[in-house]
Amino acid sequence: MRTTVEIPDDLRAELAALAAKRGLRGYSALVTEAIQCYLQQLKEHERNKAKVLALRGIWADEDPKKIEEAIESAWAGWDLP
Repeated sequence: MRTTVEIPDDLRAELAALAAKRGLRGYSALVTEAIQCYLQQLKEHERNKAKVLALRGIWADEDPKKIEEAIESAWAGWDLP
């Protein structure tokens, strides 16, 4: 599907340079790749969030500091845009 997307000039220049480096005539494939990557990261974030929320309440008898460290460790792996 064709669509119009407005992007800043500096990003367009970077896309054009990367497309040229890869031997592409345009940068549609790069934009598609970026969207796929972004959507996959969102899905992974939701899965990780569900895993953490499923653990709610199981640490009731644990040291609060250990719980905090476990949560921070989980969040450290979430690479969101």
